[in-house]
Amino acid sequence: MKTELSPGVVAPRRGAGVLLLGPAFVAAIAYVDPGNVAANLTAGAQFGYLLVWVLVAANIMAVMVQYQSAKLGLVTGHSLPELLGQRFPTWGRRLFWLQAETVAVATDLAEVVGGAIALNLLFGIPLPLGGIIIGAASMALLLMQNRRRQRSFENAIIVLLGVITVGFLCGLIVSPPSAGGVLGGLVPRFQGTESVMLAASMLGATVMPHAIYVHSTLSRDRHRPVGSDAPDERTLSRLIGATRWDVVSALAIAGAVNIGMLLLAASALSGREGTDSIEGAHAAITTTLGPVIGAVFAVGLLASGLASTAVGSYAGATIMGGLLKVQIPLLLRRVLTLIPAVIILAVGMDPTQVLVLSQVALSFGIPFALIPLFLLSRDRRVMGRHADHPALQVAAAVSALLVIVLNGVLIWLTFVPGG
Repeated sequence: MKTELSPGVVAPRRGAGVLLLGPAFVAAIAYVDPGNVAANLTAGAQFGYLLVWVLVAANIMAVMVQYQSAKLGLVTGHSLPELLGQRFPTWGRRLFWLQAETVAVATDLAEVVGGAIALNLLFGIPLPLGGIIIGAASMALLLMQNRRRQRSFENAIIVLLGVITVGFLCGLIVSPPSAGGVLGGLVPRFQGTESVMLAASMLGATVMPHAIYVHSTLSRDRHRPVGSDAPDERTLSRLIGATRWDVVSALAIAGAVNIGMLLLAASALSGREGTDSIEGAHAAITTTLGPVIGAVFAVGLLASGLASTAVGSYAGATIMGGLLKVQIPLLLRRVLTLIPAVIILAVGMDPTQVLVLSQVALSFGIPFALIPLFLLSRDRRVMGRHADHPALQVAAAVSALLVIVLNGVLIWLTFVPGG
């Protein structure tokens, strides 16, 4: 039975936790977008198992920060962008929105480009037209997203996540990785500037700033409907417990997909010519593992581009609404953010390189999301008794510091002569 506590808030009964899952699976789509495909395949093909440790560390970090974001939305009833918008002066809100919006546009660029590549691989559709098709298809998904129909949107995204998982992991059945290579890849190390850039790209593709912003909104909208009173402490504690399982389950799947992509590239593509692009990697997978595996991989890429661009558009709207207090229709935003991707596809830029560079750009936006989340999550004036415990506070601070240091090393190696 359900126990009504306040308008729109329902106490979760024991054993019904599975019915509360969903928001984290939507956020997890950001962790398996086409940018991940480009970064992980490139890393595996060029460096074998060297950078497995980066994905493991990044996924552990992702579990922590997505849990913090979801808990923030549940406890406060506000999204992370809304909380920041309440605290910043007008000029601060605008500057913060500018960097966050840049990250959101870079994300959307990668997702549309990846979906267009998939359509080209599957059906030979020209890349610019493929980008337009992906944009139009994502609009259909976005029509399902509002507070009254969020569960339908979540279910559609979960189905696409299943397609992505099968598409990207089935190749491991045909070409299993080396156990010794995997264990060796868990030892943190680099091999030159290129490996550092790829590590930053993989980190930017795995810990996604826009996913941090949007998860607080998804969690709030699912469990604290508009017009509802705050849940009592008992209900809130049980919702937080269910959210913890939601995050762990969703990110475990996303992490397995990311690591699986790198392992597939390391086992099947290492040393092969032309694997520095998604198209080349797909051709090598098809040649090495067979046309069926190649086709399934392309279908996974298509599902990745479609699902992630819908979630990215929703995240961008959340960021704008919270920081600028401006709401524009989701579909209009989808059209506006589609334009840069279609232009890049039309002018003939290397789409895989665009994907990798977009993920590097994302890694520079991570501290701007992590640090405010860390400060708000530990503040008892904001979170009450649900503020982060000291151990989680230390882990969050170390994570933010590692990201900043990695980006600093990347800048040094890239731009300083002899660095």
